Amino acid sequence: MTSEVIIDVQPKDISIALLEDKSLVEYQNEPREATFAVGNIYLGRVKKLMPGLNACFVDVGSEKDAFLHYLDLGLQYSSFEKYLKQVASDRKKLFPMQKATMMPDLPKDGSIQNYLKVGQEVLVQVVKEPINTKGPRLTCDLSFAGRNIVLIPFGDKVSVSSKIKRGEERTRLKQLMQSMKPKNFGIIVRTVAEGKKAAELDQELKVLLKRWEDALTRAQQCSQPPTMIFEEQARAVALLRDLFNPTYDGIYVNNEEIYQQIRDYVTIIAPEKADIVKLYTGKVPIFDNFDVTKQLKSGFGRTVNYKRGAYLIIEHTEAMHVVDVNSGTRIKKENGQEANALETNLGAADELARQLRLRDMGGIIVVDFIDMNLAEDRQMLYERMCENMKKDRARHNILPLSKFGLMQITRQRVRPAMDVAVEESCPTCHGTGKIKSSILFTDQLEAKIDRLVNQIGIKRFTLHVHPYVAAYINQGVFSLKLRWQMKYGLGIRVIPSQKMAFLQYEFYDSNREFIDMREENEVSK
Repeated sequence: MTSEVIIDVQPKDISIALLEDKSLVEYQNEPREATFAVGNIYLGRVKKLMPGLNACFVDVGSEKDAFLHYLDLGLQYSSFEKYLKQVASDRKKLFPMQKATMMPDLPKDGSIQNYLKVGQEVLVQVVKEPINTKGPRLTCDLSFAGRNIVLIPFGDKVSVSSKIKRGEERTRLKQLMQSMKPKNFGIIVRTVAEGKKAAELDQELKVLLKRWEDALTRAQQCSQPPTMIFEEQARAVALLRDLFNPTYDGIYVNNEEIYQQIRDYVTIIAPEKADIVKLYTGKVPIFDNFDVTKQLKSGFGRTVNYKRGAYLIIEHTEAMHVVDVNSGTRIKKENGQEANALETNLGAADELARQLRLRDMGGIIVVDFIDMNLAEDRQMLYERMCENMKKDRARHNILPLSKFGLMQITRQRVRPAMDVAVEESCPTCHGTGKIKSSILFTDQLEAKIDRLVNQIGIKRFTLHVHPYVAAYINQGVFSLKLRWQMKYGLGIRVIPSQKMAFLQYEFYDSNREFIDMREENEVSK
């Protein structure tokens, strides 16, 4: 199986696609200035106590106050709070962590109002991003994740991933980290640490300790909470940290700065694989070149087609996701309806497992498969779904089919489900139903080019249009594009882009910055 990561960096957002055998299986898109990402640490202020919920709301600068439950304070909250007071008491020198006094663990049945009060400053970490009307979910049990290990301040244990099965390797890693870790720190050894040398683990431990000290220094000097004191790594790097596999065939990036960040990171964690990180410099948009755009258009939306005319209908609600399996235009098999239902359901299980990863759907997922009479067929479908979900990194649980033919799946949700608009709004009429004559579209484009070159003074730019329009502009020996270049200069480039609607266009300067050339009556209301 070939695996490739494609990273599309745009001025306003960054998109990351994971391809397995050229098939899109994971997709993430975030604004470049996104805040409240999982892993960020804030010095917040308690806004309101909720004794009935045994929780409180914390102001961390989000539009909605963040939620902190008593059980998320962590067993060592008393030690943590005392240490933070010692740190805040001296603005010039950091109080050594090794000298921190360890207090008794918090009781599991305690009350939050005995430990927090309104207006109190508290150091918290985001564990779940804002979803719909809910603010971020917080914890005081801080952690700093690396590629091989996770550092936990005020922990004391060394835990080894249960996916590392060999007893002697578990013992080696546990003893190794026990000898390395400083006092008053805990360590979780991740699955990828199996077989790693002591020097590599020690180097990563030093990096994570430095992040903790930098975060404390910012908290120490902070005078006006709420303030972010630690930001999770760049989205592209953070995703690679969890996703990276030595079997990757390529990581392609279309931005030199992000390319350098990723190459530096891969050089640290897998020096022999540094060459798989490649800077994409092609003229065609990177997602179009790797067939990602087309798969996004076909993979999202309410209806998803798969094998031989069958399709899924996926509905999202506040409480759950509902999936309906339909045989569609499939031709019935000669050996009957039961065989036809089984084949349709098995194909649906394959596609659904991909959709869960692709859309990052979480919470409760209820799937209405086509009814099957034979118990062995229902068991085969359940086993197929379990096998498909083994590739999913998110925690999940799958129940066998109920007597109504429904399968229930729960999947970890830490951020909103990914949704991509696949319907294209008309870029010329904006819903009025009336457009200018389409044969005049190129005249309109030439007027924009004339204004760019002769009035605004931008001589070098690219024009992104629908592939059909690009083909029309480029057709013939004496093409329209050639005539434009002869008239306005050779700095004009026409790029076919699959994300464009039929009569949509976008101008970009030589630095790939968007140039808004829309007139007032073209801007959507």
